[in-house]
Amino acid sequence: MKSYNHGDVILVEFVFSEGTESKQRPALVLSVDDYHKNRQELILAAITSNIDRRLIGDTKLENWKKVGLLYPSLVTAIIRTIKKDMVSRKLGRLSDKDLQSVEKNLKKVLGFHSRAK
Repeated sequence: MKSYNHGDVILVEFVFSEGTESKQRPALVLSVDDYHKNRQELILAAITSNIDRRLIGDTKLENWKKVGLLYPSLVTAIIRTIKKDMVSRKLGRLSDKDLQSVEKNLKKVLGFHSRAK
């Protein structure tokens, strides 16, 4: 089985939240190597080309072409866990700058920020 790393952009069969249909979609691997060692799953953030609908936690990618995406794209704050065997293929890897922006925006949404004491 192939391995995937934090920051990889992959193509995966995403089931819509209604649970009725699915579609091949790009996604960003959020989980890290230590998580992958003993699990069959990946934690992902969905990627969309609908850049006009930017919501809290979403990150517009600057280097979307270099990662293998066909259109300008956003990494969304829509997070899913999937089995590794649901991955069709790896498209590429986010630039360090884009990955740092995604991490910063997701921390805000998930409440993973420093709190002053």
